[in-house]
Amino acid sequence: MGLPRPFELALHQGTRTDRLGGTAICGFNSKGAVGAIAVDRIIKAFDLEQLGSVLSDSFPAMALVRGRRPQHPVRIYQGEDIGAFVSDIPFPEEYNLAFGETVLKWFQDGGFNRLIVVDGLVLPSFGEEERDRLFGVSSTDAGRDALDNLGIECVEHGVVPGITGYLLAEADRLGIEVIALIPPVNPMFPDARAAVLALEAISDLIQKDIPLTELAQKAVEIEERVREVFSSLPTALPEPKSSEDDEDDPMIL
Repeated sequence: MGLPRPFELALHQGTRTDRLGGTAICGFNSKGAVGAIAVDRIIKAFDLEQLGSVLSDSFPAMALVRGRRPQHPVRIYQGEDIGAFVSDIPFPEEYNLAFGETVLKWFQDGGFNRLIVVDGLVLPSFGEEERDRLFGVSSTDAGRDALDNLGIECVEHGVVPGITGYLLAEADRLGIEVIALIPPVNPMFPDARAAVLALEAISDLIQKDIPLTELAQKAVEIEERVREVFSSLPTALPEPKSSEDDEDDPMIL
């Protein structure tokens, strides 16, 4: 069995390709949408130019309208020494390998020297003590040293699933540098607070300032709305009937 075929990268008419290279940053709309949120902030912070879109006849027929502009849901961008790959809609898991190969093709054809991937981690229990944690994995010693220097918790043992895991494993095989930043996320809503953690680390890694005040405020607003919704729910369910009364009830197991 060979490697999966990458999806098509279709460049837009009149796009500049003379600024390729530097650091590539990738995020998908997966757990907590943290990757898509982080990459969207980078695109805006550095005013990256959209170079093209990722196309496939297996994608849903749709346009995302943002700022009155219709776009394909999976896009690539470029600026000075920085490129971005983002998907704004979730895709089924069977697309993971093809997306991984598409990101690698974009990375290699673009002449980038390292790839930073932002993904989310859903923990069995999720509380305030997990809110400030950020995990990292890298395919190279240099990348692991960079994570250590920033005080990011490097994963010693475990499994990284999905597109991020595939990119890390292939990077190790191919000898290229991939750094995955993986904050714990709340999968119940777009987790902008986790994205801020990842973006702070990216800012240090690329040594470029990323304004985060607006995103941090949005994170607070999202969490406040979620708390309001949960506080309006019933705090407890009615007590069940006694087993003596319910022996003949077909709905009682």
